[in-house]
Amino acid sequence: MKHFLSFAFLLTAISAFSQKEDSITISRIADEMLIRGRAYENLRELTKKVGARLTASPGFYKAEAWGQKALQDAGADKVYLQECMVPHWVRGGKDEAKYFVGSDAKGKTLDVLALGNSLGTGANGLTAPVILINSFEELEQRKDEVKGKIVFYNYKFNPRFIHTFQSYSDAVRFRGQGASRAARYGAVAVLVRSMTHATDNNPHTGAMNYNDSFPKIPALAVGIQDADKLAEVIQSNKSNNAAVKLFLKSNAKMLSDTVGHNVIGELTGSEFPNQIITVGGHLDSWDPAEGAHDDGAGCVHSIEVLRALKSIGYRPKRTIRVVLFANEENGGRGGSKYAEEAKNKNEQHILALESDEGGFTPRSFGFTMSKEKLEKVRTWLPLFSPYLVWQFNEGGGGADIAPLARVLGTPIAGFQPDSQRYFDIHHSRADVFENVNKRELELGALNIAALIYLVDKYGL
Repeated sequence: MKHFLSFAFLLTAISAFSQKEDSITISRIADEMLIRGRAYENLRELTKKVGARLTASPGFYKAEAWGQKALQDAGADKVYLQECMVPHWVRGGKDEAKYFVGSDAKGKTLDVLALGNSLGTGANGLTAPVILINSFEELEQRKDEVKGKIVFYNYKFNPRFIHTFQSYSDAVRFRGQGASRAARYGAVAVLVRSMTHATDNNPHTGAMNYNDSFPKIPALAVGIQDADKLAEVIQSNKSNNAAVKLFLKSNAKMLSDTVGHNVIGELTGSEFPNQIITVGGHLDSWDPAEGAHDDGAGCVHSIEVLRALKSIGYRPKRTIRVVLFANEENGGRGGSKYAEEAKNKNEQHILALESDEGGFTPRSFGFTMSKEKLEKVRTWLPLFSPYLVWQFNEGGGGADIAPLARVLGTPIAGFQPDSQRYFDIHHSRADVFENVNKRELELGALNIAALIYLVDKYGL
Protein backbone atom coordinates (compact mmCIF):
# COMPACT_ATOMS: atom_id res chain seq x y z
CA MET A 1 0.00 0.00 0.00
CA LYS A 2 2.87 2.32 0.88
CA HIS A 3 4.44 1.71 -2.55
CA PHE A 4 1.13 2.37 -4.30
CA LEU A 5 0.64 5.65 -2.45
CA SER A 6 4.17 6.71 -3.26
CA PHE A 7 3.66 5.95 -6.94
CA ALA A 8 0.32 7.80 -7.02
CA PHE A 9 1.90 10.76 -5.26
CA LEU A 10 4.73 10.75 -7.81
CA LEU A 11 2.29 10.75 -10.73
CA THR A 12 0.35 13.64 -9.19
CA ALA A 13 3.55 15.58 -8.62
CA ILE A 14 4.73 15.01 -12.19
CA SER A 15 1.34 16.10 -13.55
CA ALA A 16 1.34 19.25 -11.42
CA PHE A 17 4.89 20.07 -12.53
CA SER A 18 3.98 19.58 -16.20
CA GLN A 19 0.90 21.80 -15.89
CA LYS A 20 2.99 24.51 -14.25
CA GLU A 21 5.66 24.24 -16.95
CA ASP A 22 3.01 24.36 -19.69
CA SER A 23 1.31 27.32 -18.03
CA ILE A 24 4.61 29.22 -18.10
CA THR A 25 5.18 28.42 -21.79
CA ILE A 26 1.63 29.48 -22.72
CA SER A 27 2.13 32.67 -20.72
CA ARG A 28 5.24 33.39 -22.81
CA ILE A 29 3.22 32.80 -25.99
CA ALA A 30 0.55 35.17 -24.64
CA ASP A 31 3.08 37.90 -23.88
CA GLU A 32 4.60 37.56 -27.35
CA MET A 33 1.24 37.86 -29.07
CA LEU A 34 -0.37 40.51 -26.88
CA ILE A 35 2.69 42.77 -26.63
CA ARG A 36 4.56 42.18 -29.88
CA GLY A 37 1.91 40.48 -32.01
CA ARG A 38 1.72 40.79 -35.79
CA ALA A 39 -1.76 39.35 -36.43
CA TYR A 40 -3.60 42.67 -36.60
CA GLU A 41 -1.02 44.35 -38.84
CA ASN A 42 -0.87 41.28 -41.07
CA LEU A 43 -4.64 41.48 -41.42
CA ARG A 44 -4.43 45.17 -42.23
CA GLU A 45 -1.98 44.42 -45.05
CA LEU A 46 -4.09 41.55 -46.39
CA THR A 47 -7.35 43.52 -46.38
CA LYS A 48 -6.15 47.00 -47.33
CA LYS A 49 -3.27 46.22 -49.70
CA VAL A 50 -4.70 43.06 -51.26
CA GLY A 51 -8.44 43.35 -50.58
CA ALA A 52 -11.07 40.99 -51.99
CA ARG A 53 -9.65 37.60 -53.02
CA LEU A 54 -12.23 35.77 -55.10
CA THR A 55 -10.70 32.53 -56.38
CA ALA A 56 -8.80 33.02 -59.67
CA SER A 57 -9.18 36.82 -59.53
CA PRO A 58 -6.16 39.16 -59.66
CA GLY A 59 -6.68 39.77 -55.92
CA PHE A 60 -6.36 36.07 -55.19
CA TYR A 61 -2.97 35.78 -56.90
CA LYS A 62 -1.82 38.94 -55.15
CA ALA A 63 -2.84 37.25 -51.88
CA GLU A 64 -0.74 34.18 -52.72
CA ALA A 65 2.34 36.42 -52.99
CA TRP A 66 1.36 38.18 -49.74
CA GLY A 67 1.01 34.82 -47.97
CA GLN A 68 4.45 33.64 -49.06
CA LYS A 69 6.10 36.82 -47.80
CA ALA A 70 4.14 36.82 -44.52
CA LEU A 71 5.24 33.25 -43.78
CA GLN A 72 8.85 34.04 -44.64
CA ASP A 73 8.75 37.11 -42.39
CA ALA A 74 7.25 34.97 -39.61
CA GLY A 75 10.34 32.76 -39.65
CA ALA A 76 9.16 29.62 -41.45
CA ASP A 77 11.95 27.15 -42.18
CA LYS A 78 10.54 26.74 -45.67
CA VAL A 79 7.70 28.24 -47.69
CA TYR A 80 6.26 26.74 -50.86
CA LEU A 81 3.21 26.61 -53.11
CA GLN A 82 1.02 23.55 -53.70
CA GLU A 83 -0.67 23.74 -57.09
CA CYS A 84 -4.32 22.86 -57.58
CA MET A 85 -6.91 23.48 -60.29
CA VAL A 86 -9.62 25.90 -59.17
CA PRO A 87 -12.94 27.13 -60.61
CA HIS A 88 -13.01 30.57 -62.22
CA TRP A 89 -16.32 32.31 -61.55
CA VAL A 90 -16.67 36.03 -62.30
CA ARG A 91 -19.40 38.42 -61.20
CA GLY A 92 -19.02 40.59 -64.28
CA GLY A 93 -20.18 43.89 -62.81
CA LYS A 94 -22.99 45.26 -60.67
CA ASP A 95 -26.01 43.06 -59.99
CA GLU A 96 -29.41 44.73 -60.24
CA ALA A 97 -33.01 44.07 -59.20
CA LYS A 98 -36.34 45.92 -59.16
CA TYR A 99 -39.91 44.94 -58.40
CA PHE A 100 -43.00 46.27 -60.17
CA VAL A 101 -46.59 46.24 -58.94
CA GLY A 102 -49.42 46.31 -61.48
CA SER A 103 -48.86 48.94 -64.17
CA ASP A 104 -45.99 50.67 -62.33
CA ALA A 105 -43.28 51.24 -64.94
CA LYS A 106 -40.59 52.74 -62.72
CA GLY A 107 -40.28 50.01 -60.09
CA LYS A 108 -38.55 49.89 -56.69
CA THR A 109 -34.88 48.93 -56.42
CA LEU A 110 -33.72 45.97 -54.33
CA ASP A 111 -30.19 45.47 -52.95
CA VAL A 112 -28.93 42.18 -54.42
CA LEU A 113 -25.81 40.12 -55.14
CA ALA A 114 -25.46 37.19 -57.52
CA LEU A 115 -24.73 33.92 -55.74
CA GLY A 116 -21.32 32.40 -56.37
CA ASN A 117 -21.13 29.87 -59.25
CA SER A 118 -24.48 31.08 -60.64
CA LEU A 119 -25.07 31.93 -64.28
CA GLY A 120 -26.17 35.42 -65.28
CA THR A 121 -29.36 36.70 -66.84
CA GLY A 122 -27.77 38.06 -70.00
CA ALA A 123 -27.00 41.69 -70.77
CA ASN A 124 -30.66 42.78 -70.98
CA GLY A 125 -31.71 41.23 -67.70
CA LEU A 126 -34.80 39.16 -67.06
CA THR A 127 -38.34 40.19 -66.07
CA ALA A 128 -40.99 37.73 -64.86
CA PRO A 129 -43.79 37.37 -62.28
CA VAL A 130 -42.53 36.52 -58.79
CA ILE A 131 -43.85 33.80 -56.51
CA LEU A 132 -43.18 33.92 -52.76
CA ILE A 133 -42.03 30.58 -51.33
CA ASN A 134 -41.21 30.20 -47.62
CA SER A 135 -39.99 26.59 -47.56
CA PHE A 136 -39.19 23.64 -49.78
CA GLU A 137 -42.40 22.01 -48.53
CA GLU A 138 -44.35 24.97 -49.90
CA LEU A 139 -42.45 24.72 -53.19
CA GLU A 140 -43.62 21.11 -53.57
CA GLN A 141 -47.19 22.05 -52.69
CA ARG A 142 -47.25 24.90 -55.23
CA LYS A 143 -45.05 23.37 -57.94
CA ASP A 144 -47.75 23.80 -60.60
CA GLU A 145 -47.62 27.60 -60.07
CA VAL A 146 -43.87 27.96 -60.59
CA LYS A 147 -43.41 27.66 -64.37
CA GLY A 148 -42.21 30.87 -66.03
CA LYS A 149 -41.79 32.69 -62.70
CA ILE A 150 -39.00 33.90 -60.45
CA VAL A 151 -39.08 32.01 -57.15
CA PHE A 152 -38.41 34.22 -54.14
CA TYR A 153 -37.26 32.10 -51.20
CA ASN A 154 -37.96 34.02 -48.01
CA TYR A 155 -36.78 31.49 -45.41
CA LYS A 156 -35.63 33.36 -42.31
CA PHE A 157 -32.71 32.68 -39.98
CA ASN A 158 -34.09 30.80 -36.98
CA PRO A 159 -33.60 33.08 -33.92
CA ARG A 160 -34.05 30.20 -31.47
CA PHE A 161 -30.57 28.80 -32.11
CA ILE A 162 -28.09 30.33 -29.67
CA HIS A 163 -25.11 29.12 -31.70
CA THR A 164 -25.69 30.98 -34.96
CA PHE A 165 -23.92 28.37 -37.10
CA GLN A 166 -26.99 26.20 -36.47
CA SER A 167 -29.17 28.94 -37.97
CA TYR A 168 -26.85 29.07 -40.95
CA SER A 169 -26.86 25.29 -41.45
CA ASP A 170 -30.65 25.37 -41.32
CA ALA A 171 -31.09 28.18 -43.88
CA VAL A 172 -28.19 27.70 -46.30
CA ARG A 173 -29.93 24.87 -48.19
CA PHE A 174 -32.06 27.50 -49.95
CA ARG A 175 -28.91 29.18 -51.26
CA GLY A 176 -27.24 25.91 -52.22
CA GLN A 177 -30.14 23.89 -53.66
CA GLY A 178 -32.82 26.51 -54.30
CA ALA A 179 -32.12 27.25 -57.97
CA SER A 180 -32.17 23.66 -59.18
CA ARG A 181 -35.20 22.73 -57.08
CA ALA A 182 -37.13 25.65 -58.56
CA ALA A 183 -35.83 24.99 -62.10
CA ARG A 184 -37.23 21.47 -61.86
CA TYR A 185 -40.71 23.00 -62.02
CA GLY A 186 -39.93 25.59 -64.70
CA ALA A 187 -38.76 28.63 -62.72
CA VAL A 188 -36.68 31.10 -64.75
CA ALA A 189 -34.62 32.49 -61.80
CA VAL A 190 -34.49 32.56 -58.01
CA LEU A 191 -34.05 35.33 -55.46
CA VAL A 192 -32.92 34.11 -52.02
CA ARG A 193 -33.24 35.87 -48.66
CA SER A 194 -29.73 36.51 -47.31
CA MET A 195 -28.26 34.11 -44.73
CA THR A 196 -28.22 36.50 -41.76
CA HIS A 197 -30.23 37.91 -38.88
CA ALA A 198 -28.45 41.27 -39.07
CA THR A 199 -30.52 44.45 -38.90
CA ASP A 200 -29.00 46.11 -41.98
CA ASN A 201 -29.89 45.54 -45.63
CA ASN A 202 -26.58 44.21 -46.93
CA PRO A 203 -27.08 41.24 -49.26
CA HIS A 204 -24.95 38.19 -48.45
CA THR A 205 -23.53 36.15 -51.31
CA GLY A 206 -22.12 32.62 -51.09
CA ALA A 207 -21.79 29.52 -53.21
CA MET A 208 -24.70 27.72 -54.82
CA ASN A 209 -24.71 24.44 -56.74
CA TYR A 210 -26.54 23.27 -59.83
CA ASN A 211 -28.09 19.85 -60.26
CA ASP A 212 -27.19 18.93 -63.83
CA SER A 213 -30.54 17.16 -64.26
CA PHE A 214 -32.35 20.51 -64.43
CA PRO A 215 -31.87 23.81 -66.32
CA LYS A 216 -29.33 26.23 -64.87
CA ILE A 217 -31.08 29.45 -63.93
CA PRO A 218 -29.79 32.73 -62.42
CA ALA A 219 -29.65 32.97 -58.63
CA LEU A 220 -29.27 36.13 -56.55
CA ALA A 221 -29.41 37.03 -52.84
CA VAL A 222 -31.36 39.99 -51.47
CA GLY A 223 -30.84 42.03 -48.28
CA ILE A 224 -33.23 41.13 -45.49
CA GLN A 225 -34.94 44.55 -45.22
CA ASP A 226 -35.72 44.37 -48.92
CA ALA A 227 -36.76 40.73 -48.52
CA ASP A 228 -39.29 41.73 -45.87
CA LYS A 229 -40.51 44.60 -48.05
CA LEU A 230 -40.91 42.39 -51.13
CA ALA A 231 -42.74 39.69 -49.15
CA GLU A 232 -45.13 42.30 -47.75
CA VAL A 233 -45.82 43.70 -51.24
CA ILE A 234 -46.54 40.25 -52.65
CA GLN A 235 -48.85 39.35 -49.76
CA SER A 236 -50.71 42.68 -49.78
CA ASN A 237 -51.40 42.45 -53.51
CA LYS A 238 -52.80 38.93 -53.31
CA SER A 239 -56.28 40.13 -52.45
CA ASN A 240 -56.61 42.59 -55.36
CA ASN A 241 -54.85 40.28 -57.84
CA ALA A 242 -52.29 42.94 -58.80
CA ALA A 243 -49.36 41.27 -60.50
CA VAL A 244 -45.93 41.69 -58.89
CA LYS A 245 -43.02 41.30 -61.27
CA LEU A 246 -39.26 41.21 -60.73
CA PHE A 247 -36.48 42.47 -62.95
CA LEU A 248 -33.10 40.80 -62.33
CA LYS A 249 -29.80 41.50 -64.01
CA SER A 250 -26.55 39.62 -63.46
CA ASN A 251 -23.51 39.32 -65.70
CA ALA A 252 -22.08 36.38 -63.76
CA LYS A 253 -20.49 33.49 -65.60
CA MET A 254 -18.27 30.47 -65.04
CA LEU A 255 -15.04 30.26 -67.03
CA SER A 256 -12.70 27.29 -67.46
CA ASP A 257 -10.81 25.96 -64.45
CA THR A 258 -7.41 27.53 -63.87
CA VAL A 259 -4.36 27.15 -61.62
CA GLY A 260 -4.36 28.23 -58.00
CA HIS A 261 -2.19 27.37 -55.00
CA ASN A 262 -2.23 26.49 -51.35
CA VAL A 263 0.44 28.60 -49.66
CA ILE A 264 2.39 26.53 -47.10
CA GLY A 265 5.00 27.37 -44.46
CA GLU A 266 6.68 24.97 -42.02
CA LEU A 267 8.63 24.80 -38.79
CA THR A 268 10.50 21.51 -39.09
CA GLY A 269 10.21 19.10 -36.17
CA SER A 270 13.37 18.46 -34.16
CA GLU A 271 12.50 14.88 -33.06
CA PHE A 272 9.68 13.65 -35.31
CA PRO A 273 9.88 15.75 -38.49
CA ASN A 274 7.66 13.33 -40.39
CA GLN A 275 4.80 13.83 -37.95
CA ILE A 276 2.76 16.84 -39.13
CA ILE A 277 0.48 19.21 -37.27
CA THR A 278 -1.50 21.40 -39.67
CA VAL A 279 -3.00 24.78 -38.74
CA GLY A 280 -4.69 26.95 -41.33
CA GLY A 281 -7.40 29.14 -42.78
CA HIS A 282 -8.49 29.90 -46.34
CA LEU A 283 -6.92 32.63 -48.40
CA ASP A 284 -9.79 33.21 -50.84
CA SER A 285 -12.77 35.43 -50.01
CA TRP A 286 -15.92 36.73 -51.60
CA ASP A 287 -15.70 39.89 -53.64
CA PRO A 288 -18.12 42.44 -52.06
CA ALA A 289 -15.64 43.32 -49.30
CA GLU A 290 -12.20 42.46 -47.90
CA GLY A 291 -12.69 39.02 -46.37
CA ALA A 292 -11.45 40.25 -42.98
CA HIS A 293 -13.30 37.76 -40.76
CA ASP A 294 -13.87 35.20 -43.54
CA ASP A 295 -11.14 34.18 -43.59
CA GLY A 296 -8.41 36.75 -43.26
CA ALA A 297 -8.62 36.21 -39.51
CA GLY A 298 -7.95 32.48 -39.85
CA CYS A 299 -4.95 33.12 -42.11
CA VAL A 300 -3.31 35.60 -39.75
CA HIS A 301 -4.17 33.43 -36.72
CA SER A 302 -2.23 30.59 -38.32
CA ILE A 303 0.76 32.67 -39.39
CA GLU A 304 0.94 34.17 -35.90
CA VAL A 305 1.15 30.69 -34.35
CA LEU A 306 4.30 30.00 -36.33
CA ARG A 307 5.78 33.45 -35.70
CA ALA A 308 5.18 33.42 -31.93
CA LEU A 309 6.55 29.92 -31.38
CA LYS A 310 9.66 30.83 -33.37
CA SER A 311 10.02 34.16 -31.52
CA ILE A 312 10.00 32.61 -28.03
CA GLY A 313 12.64 30.10 -29.11
CA TYR A 314 10.36 27.09 -29.00
CA ARG A 315 11.68 24.15 -31.03
CA PRO A 316 8.79 21.89 -32.00
CA LYS A 317 9.20 18.14 -31.78
CA ARG A 318 6.91 17.65 -34.75
CA THR A 319 6.62 19.63 -37.97
CA ILE A 320 4.15 22.48 -37.63
CA ARG A 321 2.70 23.30 -41.02
CA VAL A 322 0.71 26.46 -41.73
CA VAL A 323 -1.59 26.15 -44.76
CA LEU A 324 -3.36 29.09 -46.38
CA PHE A 325 -5.90 27.11 -48.37
CA ALA A 326 -7.11 27.99 -51.87
CA ASN A 327 -10.74 28.05 -52.98
CA GLU A 328 -12.69 27.18 -49.84
CA GLU A 329 -15.61 29.43 -50.77
CA ASN A 330 -16.81 28.07 -54.10
CA GLY A 331 -15.19 24.70 -54.63
CA GLY A 332 -13.04 23.43 -51.77
CA ARG A 333 -10.31 22.48 -54.21
CA GLY A 334 -7.41 23.53 -51.96
CA GLY A 335 -8.46 21.28 -49.08
CA SER A 336 -9.07 18.35 -51.41
CA LYS A 337 -5.66 18.78 -53.05
CA TYR A 338 -3.93 18.98 -49.67
CA ALA A 339 -5.47 15.67 -48.57
CA GLU A 340 -4.71 14.05 -51.93
CA GLU A 341 -1.05 15.05 -51.73
CA ALA A 342 -0.81 13.89 -48.11
CA LYS A 343 -2.10 10.47 -49.12
CA ASN A 344 0.17 10.24 -52.18
CA LYS A 345 3.23 11.09 -50.08
CA ASN A 346 2.15 8.75 -47.27
CA GLU A 347 2.39 11.61 -44.78
CA GLN A 348 1.68 11.10 -41.09
CA HIS A 349 -0.75 13.76 -39.86
CA ILE A 350 -1.20 14.04 -36.09
CA LEU A 351 -3.79 16.82 -36.03
CA ALA A 352 -5.28 19.41 -38.39
CA LEU A 353 -6.79 22.57 -36.92
CA GLU A 354 -8.75 25.20 -38.84
CA SER A 355 -9.76 28.75 -37.98
CA ASP A 356 -12.72 29.76 -40.17
CA GLU A 357 -15.33 31.20 -37.82
CA GLY A 358 -13.99 34.75 -37.61
CA GLY A 359 -11.73 36.77 -35.38
CA PHE A 360 -14.12 37.21 -32.46
CA THR A 361 -13.68 36.52 -28.74
CA PRO A 362 -12.47 32.95 -28.05
CA ARG A 363 -15.04 30.57 -26.57
CA SER A 364 -14.12 26.96 -27.34
CA PHE A 365 -12.61 24.39 -29.67
CA GLY A 366 -14.47 21.56 -31.34
CA PHE A 367 -12.77 18.19 -31.93
CA THR A 368 -13.54 15.29 -34.24
CA MET A 369 -11.39 12.44 -32.96
CA SER A 370 -11.61 9.24 -30.93
CA LYS A 371 -13.06 9.31 -27.44
CA GLU A 372 -9.67 8.42 -25.96
CA LYS A 373 -7.91 11.27 -27.73
CA LEU A 374 -10.62 13.74 -26.75
CA GLU A 375 -10.35 12.68 -23.10
CA LYS A 376 -6.61 13.35 -23.24
CA VAL A 377 -7.13 16.78 -24.83
CA ARG A 378 -9.70 17.70 -22.19
CA THR A 379 -7.11 17.27 -19.43
CA TRP A 380 -5.48 20.43 -20.86
CA LEU A 381 -8.60 22.58 -20.53
CA PRO A 382 -7.57 24.26 -17.24
CA LEU A 383 -4.62 25.78 -19.08
CA PHE A 384 -7.02 27.66 -21.39
CA SER A 385 -9.44 29.17 -18.88
CA PRO A 386 -7.19 32.19 -18.16
CA TYR A 387 -7.49 33.02 -21.88
CA LEU A 388 -11.31 32.78 -22.12
CA VAL A 389 -11.68 29.28 -23.57
CA TRP A 390 -13.95 27.22 -21.31
CA GLN A 391 -15.08 24.30 -23.46
CA PHE A 392 -13.60 21.54 -25.60
CA ASN A 393 -16.59 20.26 -27.56
CA GLU A 394 -17.12 16.96 -29.30
CA GLY A 395 -17.46 17.58 -33.03
CA GLY A 396 -15.65 20.25 -34.99
CA GLY A 397 -13.17 20.95 -37.74
CA GLY A 398 -13.56 22.87 -40.99
CA ALA A 399 -14.24 22.55 -44.70
CA ASP A 400 -10.57 22.61 -45.70
CA ILE A 401 -9.39 19.93 -43.27
CA ALA A 402 -12.43 17.66 -43.56
CA PRO A 403 -10.90 15.89 -46.62
CA LEU A 404 -7.83 15.05 -44.53
CA ALA A 405 -10.08 13.37 -41.96
CA ARG A 406 -11.92 11.44 -44.68
CA VAL A 407 -8.83 10.36 -46.62
CA LEU A 408 -6.36 9.68 -43.79
CA GLY A 409 -8.54 9.51 -40.69
CA THR A 410 -6.66 12.49 -39.25
CA PRO A 411 -8.05 13.96 -36.00
CA ILE A 412 -9.32 17.48 -36.72
CA ALA A 413 -10.28 20.51 -34.66
CA GLY A 414 -11.92 23.87 -35.22
CA PHE A 415 -11.45 27.15 -33.36
CA GLN A 416 -14.85 28.35 -32.10
CA PRO A 417 -15.04 32.03 -31.18
CA ASP A 418 -18.23 33.79 -30.15
CA SER A 419 -20.66 33.40 -33.06
CA GLN A 420 -23.24 36.12 -32.41
CA ARG A 421 -21.87 38.73 -34.85
CA TYR A 422 -20.37 36.45 -37.48
CA PHE A 423 -23.40 36.20 -39.75
CA ASP A 424 -24.02 39.93 -39.53
CA ILE A 425 -20.84 40.21 -41.60
CA HIS A 426 -20.35 36.88 -43.40
CA HIS A 427 -20.19 37.11 -47.24
CA SER A 428 -21.35 40.73 -47.25
CA ARG A 429 -19.88 44.17 -47.87
CA ALA A 430 -19.52 44.53 -44.08
CA ASP A 431 -16.63 42.01 -43.89
CA VAL A 432 -13.94 44.67 -43.64
CA PHE A 433 -10.88 45.28 -41.47
CA GLU A 434 -12.67 47.94 -39.43
CA ASN A 435 -15.06 45.28 -38.12
CA VAL A 436 -12.25 43.24 -36.53
CA ASN A 437 -11.24 43.94 -32.93
CA LYS A 438 -7.49 43.79 -32.39
CA ARG A 439 -7.69 42.29 -28.90
CA GLU A 440 -10.17 39.60 -29.88
CA LEU A 441 -8.08 38.65 -32.91
CA GLU A 442 -4.93 38.29 -30.78
CA LEU A 443 -6.70 36.21 -28.12
CA GLY A 444 -7.85 33.81 -30.82
CA ALA A 445 -4.30 33.35 -32.12
CA LEU A 446 -3.05 32.86 -28.56
CA ASN A 447 -5.44 29.99 -27.83
CA ILE A 448 -4.75 28.29 -31.15
CA ALA A 449 -1.00 28.49 -30.50
CA ALA A 450 -1.46 27.04 -27.01
CA LEU A 451 -3.31 24.04 -28.42
CA ILE A 452 -0.73 23.47 -31.16
CA TYR A 453 2.05 23.64 -28.54
CA LEU A 454 0.38 21.04 -26.32
CA VAL A 455 -0.31 18.65 -29.20
CA ASP A 456 3.29 19.02 -30.34
CA LYS A 457 4.67 18.37 -26.85
CA TYR A 458 2.47 15.45 -25.82
CA GLY A 459 1.05 14.08 -29.07
CA LEU A 460 -2.41 12.54 -29.19
